[in-house]
Amino acid sequence: MNIRNSKLYKTMDSYTACSIVEGFCEGEPTIKELNASWQWLVDTGTCWQLQGWYGRSATELIERGVILPPDKNQKDYYGNTVRGY
Repeated sequence: MNIRNSKLYKTMDSYTACSIVEGFCEGEPTIKELNASWQWLVDTGTCWQLQGWYGRSATELIERGVILPPDKNQKDYYGNTVRGY
């Protein structure tokens, strides 16, 4: 199943996504929840605007094929282009 079609992804917001990837959400997140959160942060461009480890972690997950790159090019905090597909 495509992460972008999941109910969790469709109802995600920045607070929920950050709480899951940073580990301060209630309970232990599943791999599906982590992947949906990272995908949402990438697709919305949020991960490129937050602390540096968000962008570095997202880039690593994209390179490893865990999540997909954004649908279109995005800009990071410094104005650099993050390539979409």
